[in-house]
Amino acid sequence: MAAEGRVLVHFDSERVSVYRSRSGELKLLKRERLAFEDSRSHKVLAERVGAFCAGVKEFNEVVDNKTTRLHATGVFQQLPQWEAAALVNSVYVDTGLYFNIVGAELEQFYLKTGMSACGSNDMMEGLARREFRNAVVCGSFQQSLGYIEDTIARLRESGTAVLSPRSTRIKPETAGTDFILFDYQDLLKNERDTWRHKYMHMDAFMQADAVVVCNPGGLVGKGTIFELGFMSALSKRVIFTEEPVGVSVLFPCEVGLEP
Repeated sequence: MAAEGRVLVHFDSERVSVYRSRSGELKLLKRERLAFEDSRSHKVLAERVGAFCAGVKEFNEVVDNKTTRLHATGVFQQLPQWEAAALVNSVYVDTGLYFNIVGAELEQFYLKTGMSACGSNDMMEGLARREFRNAVVCGSFQQSLGYIEDTIARLRESGTAVLSPRSTRIKPETAGTDFILFDYQDLLKNERDTWRHKYMHMDAFMQADAVVVCNPGGLVGKGTIFELGFMSALSKRVIFTEEPVGVSVLFPCEVGLEP
């Protein structure tokens, strides 16, 4: 996949554009006029999105949530929250792809990034260069701390601010326990205080552009599965570093960070 690059599809109110992204470089493959303004029904929109995605195999033999990214602006940003969530769910069920409705503020960030980088007013030029302003990283801190630290380093190298965890230096008193704490966190008052720390971590989800789930070997821990329910309720963009295994209910997500 690294050699071929990733296919990015941008749906706006009046057209769909297909690109190939490789190492921050963007190549336009196709642009087609396809108006979405005439209907705000998530069912109709999902049918149109799904029909277009079926044709993406022209550019990628495999179209899945590892090789293909969908982004939407314009009329899609104006959908009520419940309608937007229903659209995301319908597209996922029909295509297996996550339909990322980009918020207006994030769209402006991409536009400014693209203009600064190459003088382009194409949002996707900015997205290809810096996809996240900020992110939260999840995973098993007890079992996969080194892997998580590597992922955090990659995100920070790309300019992404990691909102949580802010540090991965473990408090010595908690090393090897079932609930490790980092140097910026208070020690537990009692066993119920674990919830306060868990909630503070999950509260950062609401401010993040995406939640990156570190799951080496595909395994997802019980604590992370608990957090995934919270992410799903927020309609948060979730990206697993590897294809998840052992998850009883599949849900809209993406797999893999850019190499």
